[in-house]
Amino acid sequence: MTMLSDTWLDLFGLSGLFNPFALIIGVYLGWRADLPQKLWIAGFAAAALSLILEAAVGMLQLPLPISQDAGALAMFPFRFVGGLLAGGLAYWIQRKRRRT
Repeated sequence: MTMLSDTWLDLFGLSGLFNPFALIIGVYLGWRADLPQKLWIAGFAAAALSLILEAAVGMLQLPLPISQDAGALAMFPFRFVGGLLAGGLAYWIQRKRRRT
């Protein structure tokens, strides 16, 4: 039986793919996007800004709500995908809402 290590669980969990900061940023930018091509920018910005926000909270020595085992370079692609998917969902909902 093969088990995922703690690092992979962090990457597929709240530290990576389902990071709340990245999802909120992705949803906001996806909602504001007027073209589907801008969703790539929403995903990239969600990943980058969530990592910057997490580093700023760490520099202030505030307790982080989500502990992680992986580094920023490992988390970036997972947060990118999470932000992209959240932005795409928000973009789709916004377009459906605008049509009715």
